[in-house]
Amino acid sequence: MEALGINLGYFLVQLLNFLILLIVLYAWAYKPILKMLDDRKEKIAQGLEDARIAAEARGNAERQAEKIVANAQVEAAKIVSEATGRAEKAAADVRAAAEAEVVRIKKAAAEDAVLERNRVLGEVRNQVAALAMAAANKIVGEALDEQRQRTLIAEFFSGVKAGKVTVLDASQASGAAAEVTSALPLTETEQAAVKSDLKGVSSISFRVDPTILGGLVVRVGDKILDGSVAGKLEGLRQAMR
Repeated sequence: MEALGINLGYFLVQLLNFLILLIVLYAWAYKPILKMLDDRKEKIAQGLEDARIAAEARGNAERQAEKIVANAQVEAAKIVSEATGRAEKAAADVRAAAEAEVVRIKKAAAEDAVLERNRVLGEVRNQVAALAMAAANKIVGEALDEQRQRTLIAEFFSGVKAGKVTVLDASQASGAAAEVTSALPLTETEQAAVKSDLKGVSSISFRVDPTILGGLVVRVGDKILDGSVAGKLEGLRQAMR
C-alpha cells in the first residue's frame, strides 16, 4: 500500500468516515426520500383511484339521470296522450250530442210540419166537400141529396166504401206491416175500417200524400195496391196511347 503511496491508516479512517457518512445519509436522507417517494406514489395511486371512482360515479349518475329523464318523458307523453284521448272523446261526445240534438229537432220539426199539414188538409177536406156539392148542384141545376153527396166525396178521398177498403180483398191483406197512404187525413171511422180490413197484418201506419188526389195506396210488405185517383188516371193515360 505504501508502494502505491496509500497510507493504510489514513485509508481506513477515510473508509470509516465514508461508511459513517453513508449510514448517516441512508438514515437521514435516503430513507426519508424513499418514504416520501412511496408516500407520493401512494397518493398519486389513491388520487387516480379516487378519480376513477368519481368518474364511474359520475357516469352512473348521468346514466341514472338519463333514465329518469327518459321515464319522465315517457310518463309525460303518456299523460299527454291520455289527456288528448279524453279531450277527443269529450269533443266527439259533444259533437255526437249536438248532431243527435239537430236530428231530434229536425225530426220534431218534420213531425210538427206533418201534423200541421194534416190538420190543414183535414180542414180543407170539409171545404172541398162543400165546394164539390155546390158545383154539383149548380151543374145539375137543382139541390141534390147532401148526405149522399158527402158520402160520395168521403168515399172518393178515403177509398173506403160501405166500411170496406175498395182496393183490398181478404186474401191480399195478411202478413207483413202495412202502410196506407191517403190524399187527405182519414177520419177515425175510416181508419177503423182500414184496420178492420187489414187485421191480418202485423202493424199499420197512415200517411198523407195529396198528390194521389183521392183513394188509397196500400203497401203490404213488398206488394203495392194502388187504388188512388192519380194511379187510375195514369192507367187511363197509358191505355189511351
